[in-house]
Amino acid sequence: MSSNRARAVHFILALMVFLADRWTKRLVAARIAMYTHIQIIPGFFRLTHTENTGAAFSLFADSPSRWRTALLIGFSLIAMVIVSVLLWKQSRALTLTGTALSLILGGAAGNFWDRVAHGRVVDFLLFYYKQYQWPVFNLADSCIVIGASLLVIEILFVKPHTPEQHSE
Repeated sequence: MSSNRARAVHFILALMVFLADRWTKRLVAARIAMYTHIQIIPGFFRLTHTENTGAAFSLFADSPSRWRTALLIGFSLIAMVIVSVLLWKQSRALTLTGTALSLILGGAAGNFWDRVAHGRVVDFLLFYYKQYQWPVFNLADSCIVIGASLLVIEILFVKPHTPEQHSE
């Protein structure tokens, strides 16, 4: 596969993540009233429409800073540029690195879109057990975490191929 074709695969995957994220957020905003729930798995998972003005998992949401949204938008933009450059350098499609970076880029673009358009991000996935609950999140957050986890797995467990290994 050519480098251009590999790039296209990576950026199409990122676009698919972005579009799926936009679709799910619009669906939730249109069909679930703010702060209401739809029980999916009793005692474990429900859809809950919330909006987050902070970073992932509502970090900095309570910050009184007027610059919070602008800083989050700026950070997201810088991260997307860096990830795009790394993706552009990928010469093979569907590698662990390429897939991970595509997930991160698509998720970052989805949340970036929300912040620029509305100053907040729609969150709706809530996992909980009894009184314990994970912060509400969305598809974009999930893809960013999965992508970052894949990069960590690759760094820790995948052995790099060296020229000597190919000649054996």
